[in-house]
Amino acid sequence: MSQTITVEGMSCEHCEQTVGDALEDVAGVESVEVDREADRATVEGDVETQTLVSAVDDAGYDASA
Repeated sequence: MSQTITVEGMSCEHCEQTVGDALEDVAGVESVEVDREADRATVEGDVETQTLVSAVDDAGYDASA
């Protein structure tokens, strides 16, 4: 299942990498694509949306579904 969440506060490639790493660490995530210019992350896998949002929030960014 593909899900897209909004991620605010990313300003550079390091930010994209940090968000991507946080999402990849979530159990059930198969792949992640982060786009800072569009303020979003697209995740493939069987994971609850709120779990993804929480992972990004814990990494220091503002996320919403």
